[in-house]
Amino acid sequence: MDIGAIEEVEKQNSGDRIQYSEWMASSAMDLKPAKTFEDLIVWQKAHEFVLAVYRFTDEFPKSEIYGLTSQLRRAAVSIAANIAEGFKKSGRSDKARFLNISQGSIEECRYYLILAKDLQYGQKSELNSLLEEVSKVLTSYRSAILNSDS
Repeated sequence: MDIGAIEEVEKQNSGDRIQYSEWMASSAMDLKPAKTFEDLIVWQKAHEFVLAVYRFTDEFPKSEIYGLTSQLRRAAVSIAANIAEGFKKSGRSDKARFLNISQGSIEECRYYLILAKDLQYGQKSELNSLLEEVSKVLTSYRSAILNSDS
């Protein structure tokens, strides 16, 4: 199964993700095999999350620059970076391992967003929604890779 077929599986498995389906329909009219990690829908969504995290953490107190600001940014970047690194790995299990690391970073971000809210640094429901979307797409993508015939 090539990357294009995997993306098609993502699309088919996204019935419960209305936002994701709408995004697919508006910006990915024709699915083609990915040539670079930047072509992956899951990476595009993860990158969008990273940019949103940077904007959100710009508002944190300066005393957090080496604390929560740094930790949340690092974890968010790790999501997209591990998707990118896994893209060029040749074996399914190797690809899946990097995607699993991304899944761990998603959970780390989930906690940091809870902490930011509890510390009254702000709460962005858009960030939580975007993180949930990345999580669902990543889960579908990883499952498709693990269940592929090639």
